[in-house]
Amino acid sequence: MGGSEARRTSGFPTELTSFVGRRDEAAEVRRLLSAGRLLTLTGPGGVGKTRLAGHVARQVARVFPDGVWLVPLAALQDEAFVPHAVIEALGVRNESVRPPLDVLVEYLRERQVLIVLDNCEHLLRSCAVLAATVLAATEGVRVLATSRHRLGLAGERLFEVPPLSAPAPEEVTTGAVAAERFPALRLFADRAAAVVPGFTVGEGNQAAVARLCRRLDGLPLAIELAAVRVRSLGVDRLVERLDDRYRLLTGGSPASAPRHRTLRSAVDWSHELCTAQEQLVWAWLSVFVGSFDLAAAEAVCAGEGIDSADVLDAVAGLVDKSVLVREESGGQVRYRLLVSLRDYGREKLAELGEVTVTRRRHRDHFARLAAEYERSWFGPDQAGITDRLQADRHSIGSALDFCLTTPGEARHGLRFASSLWFHWVADGIWGQGRHWMDRALEAGARPDDTLTRAMWAGAIMSLVHTRSAAVLAGTAAPRTAADDELPVPTPPPVPAGLLTPGKSRAALASFVVLTRIELACTLVSRGRPEQAVPLCREAIALCEAHGEQWARGWALRTLALAHWAMGEYDSAAEQARACLRLPYTVKQHQSLARTLDLLAAAEASALAGSAERVGVLRGAVDRIWRDIGGNPGEPPIPPGREALGGPAYERAYRRGGGLAVDEVVAYALGEAARRVPRQGSEVPPDDVVLTRRETQVAELITQGRTNRQIADALVIAQRTAEGHVERILVKLGFSNRSQVAAWFSARGGRGGG
Repeated sequence: MGGSEARRTSGFPTELTSFVGRRDEAAEVRRLLSAGRLLTLTGPGGVGKTRLAGHVARQVARVFPDGVWLVPLAALQDEAFVPHAVIEALGVRNESVRPPLDVLVEYLRERQVLIVLDNCEHLLRSCAVLAATVLAATEGVRVLATSRHRLGLAGERLFEVPPLSAPAPEEVTTGAVAAERFPALRLFADRAAAVVPGFTVGEGNQAAVARLCRRLDGLPLAIELAAVRVRSLGVDRLVERLDDRYRLLTGGSPASAPRHRTLRSAVDWSHELCTAQEQLVWAWLSVFVGSFDLAAAEAVCAGEGIDSADVLDAVAGLVDKSVLVREESGGQVRYRLLVSLRDYGREKLAELGEVTVTRRRHRDHFARLAAEYERSWFGPDQAGITDRLQADRHSIGSALDFCLTTPGEARHGLRFASSLWFHWVADGIWGQGRHWMDRALEAGARPDDTLTRAMWAGAIMSLVHTRSAAVLAGTAAPRTAADDELPVPTPPPVPAGLLTPGKSRAALASFVVLTRIELACTLVSRGRPEQAVPLCREAIALCEAHGEQWARGWALRTLALAHWAMGEYDSAAEQARACLRLPYTVKQHQSLARTLDLLAAAEASALAGSAERVGVLRGAVDRIWRDIGGNPGEPPIPPGREALGGPAYERAYRRGGGLAVDEVVAYALGEAARRVPRQGSEVPPDDVVLTRRETQVAELITQGRTNRQIADALVIAQRTAEGHVERILVKLGFSNRSQVAAWFSARGGRGGG
């Protein structure tokens, strides 16, 4: 899990096309970013602010040991949701109802990160407040923003992204290949070659291409939209038609057109070259603020004379014309409108007078999905549902926002948000769910059974988490004589039909299970763990019958907690390991941390030669909590530290903190102990391989360099160098630098492998 090598830039889309030019601009942005903590890239739509920011972010990632994170804001319409968006992008889990900005500041206080706030112009106030608050409360955080307007903060540095340079007529001479020197021409050539294989810009056509790029003021988006027309028109006809359009729009003076007018004209032209059906679908698709799949497009666009096949044809046509971006992830195809093209589509939708009706179709589609997911949640498809909700998160937010900003729709918003209770609770983002439900109530929605169900589920999980943590930490209320006199609450028996999987039965089964988990955890926290065991086993059996994993994980952890409280440490460890074998537990890091915490507690209490394992597990737990913004509190396992010895325990603890998720799970299950060498081992496993950067650091360690000297030699921050050294020690199981030097020299200066 851990370390900067494993924490690459996060959230940045894969670059499917080459990054052309911008070498000088990228260097200047890097310089400004190193000189100040807040830098805003400004410029008109389509000039390439987002692409330049992403390119620079990847270049400087090694300077930020805690990561470089993209926060896309184009999909947001609610200013209050900006802190939530940043928390989500950073992977922070806010299971509380604390203000999200407070959670964010606490998470970032000791970290060195770069946050890229992309497309801030419609959320300037919230972005400014967030940036000012975070930068004032931290020292290692920097913010790179893209916006058509500055944020207006003291200390903000600005860089206006220029258009790509194109040659003047006199610079296009016979025999000269201008495309090699001017990025606007290189961009056109690159994008045209994608639709006409073998296309190049050379002596025969470079004058025409240069004229076209000048007409488009060097705006990358406008050039890309024009380049896809080469296949149907050819370069000369393309330039001729573009010349005609610009003479008409600018009264015969193309040079007088401002750049925003240039982009508008290019998009207008692209729109006119679409079929009437494609134009209509473009307008309808503009209600999507993130990516979407074909089923969603059909739900919004099909009908009124256009069937599903027509929608597919229109989508394919818009992809061919570079209006829609086609993306593929995990074998699933999705589509996306660039911000400028989405805004244009919304203008056309407003001209049609169909904004509200189209957004309502959009809302209805995702509300139907949410209801279906709720019915299916207590079953074998939890991981798939989680992935689909994550992919559609921007559309869900937009649909909820429509409900809460449109008169008469608040009750739909409340039902919609409440039906997603399992998503908000299971994914550790209860704060987001509360945000939407509270807004719906403020907008006049009346509470109903869906809200009650959601609030009940959130409260139960909060209680279970709080009481479990209190039991492990030894702060739960002690058992008293009064407790012994209280009768054991008897929940209603599980109806026989619930053991048979089915959608209607599954929905009821989930609440039966959560009730038993909460009651069992309460009994453990009141000193009556033996009475909790049958409740947990009943819940586990019900989950297994439905192929469910999330609630089963909670039930297994509660059962492990009960065994731990009874002093049955081997049984507690067995149940914790059973939970670790659930794929859903491993995927959800807060569940993983809680399970490892229990296993560490069980092994610490047993103390059967497992003190070093306790240190490794505890180190892994704390690292996971640190990564997701949790607060594990004081480690409830001081016996492990005492048994292993202070320095030895700390080394084991650091090793655990350096393990990746799959490594710590394998270690916890006893399946890969050789990957974490035991203390005192002088010979690392044969399969240890250092990364390229770690090999460079190991070579400098062998030369006797200090961390400061390593940082200077590699042009990195000293803290980054220290992190590399620590990870090398962790990987090799060594306690000092001289062991690294001896090992590296013995291998002839190779980093393993």
